Amino acid sequence: MRTEIECANCGAHLGHVFTGERFTAKNVRHCVNSVSLDFVPSQLDPGRYGTAIFAGGCFWGVEYFLQKSSGVISVTSGFIGGHVRHPSYKEVCTGKTGHAEAVKIIYDPDKTSYDKLLRLFLEIHDPTQIGGQGPDLGDQYRSEIFYLNEEQKKIADKDISILKGKGLKVATAVTKASEFYVAEDYHQDYYFRNGKIPYCHAYTKRF
Repeated sequence: MRTEIECANCGAHLGHVFTGERFTAKNVRHCVNSVSLDFVPSQLDPGRYGTAIFAGGCFWGVEYFLQKSSGVISVTSGFIGGHVRHPSYKEVCTGKTGHAEAVKIIYDPDKTSYDKLLRLFLEIHDPTQIGGQGPDLGDQYRSEIFYLNEEQKKIADKDISILKGKGLKVATAVTKASEFYVAEDYHQDYYFRNGKIPYCHAYTKRF
């Protein structure tokens, strides 16, 4: 039996899965176009890859756009900036834990940069909105950049200054990163798994 493999994002043909041929121990064979494969080490060298943490409304939409950016290895949805250890999504939704819905990005610095990802982040949500993003209102949906070192803070301050120089009343906060808590499994890769598109995030060129 032959089953077609399609791109979860655009529906393009990527290849086929064959079963019942008895060619392999698991009786399954994949024939996939090489251009659709991206080989990533199972164990990431912390000194080899960069990390960025952004919050800009519902983490589903931020995750969706950053996952598609060249050079990004992984995007994980989670919570940061609050005072409760290991919060659940239900707890964060009360707005009482102090956390923001955020994403942690692991990227290849040979293919992209923190500045490029930060600018994309500032273009896929409204950095001027206070207390929410689109129809999602509440402190957990705030716009915030969580920097991991002084170089990231310098870049964030610079890019925000550029937007302010263009007349935007940027509300995005720049805060030193605290502990990042990974959200429940059903939040990860949300739009790609559900075949939907973001309802409160869209790209707007600002730089």
